[in-house]
Parts: sequence; structure tokens; C-alpha cells
Amino acid sequence: MKFRKGFTLVELLIVVLILGALAAIALPRIMGGATNAKINACKTNVDLINTQVELYYSRTDAWPTLLTDVTTDTDYFPDGPPVCPFGTPYTLNANNRVTEHTHP
Repeated sequence: MKFRKGFTLVELLIVVLILGALAAIALPRIMGGATNAKINACKTNVDLINTQVELYYSRTDAWPTLLTDVTTDTDYFPDGPPVCPFGTPYTLNANNRVTEHTHP
């Protein structure tokens, strides 16, 4: 009597179901972690820009009229200005600060 080696359809189905269940558990956690990382990066960018705005004020004794006065100056951002990971532009408010903005 010959025995065939391999997996039965039922065994393969069980493996696929287990992998599907693991993916259903893991993917939301991974995606949520990526969103949290982007939110934290955005908050860090806001803090960095505000620090450079204050440095601009201490050097010039005047607040910048436009955010680009600071962000385009390589003395403040030699590697270029920080960019929001969500693609939302940063803007100065009436208090000469960049504030956190809402994220998707």
C-alpha cells in the first residue's frame, strides 16, 4: 500500500484560518502604532518650529510676519523645514506660535 505525503485540504484550511486570525489581530495594532508615531513626529515638529521662531525673535527683536521667514532660512533649518507626516502645512497663529493641528 502506497502512502501519499502531503497535506490534506482540511489541514491547509486550518492553517489558513489561523493565519487569518493572527493577521486580523496584528494589523490594527501595527496600523495604530504607525498613526501614533506620525502624531508624535508632528508634535515634535511643532515644538522645533516654535523653538526656532523664538530664536528668530531673540536675534531680530521682532516676531516673524510669515512662517516662511523662519522655515526658509538655513540658519534656522539647515536641512530644510520639518514637514508634517500627514501633509498638513504648519501655520503661525496670532500669538506667533505654530499649534498642533488635527490629524486624520
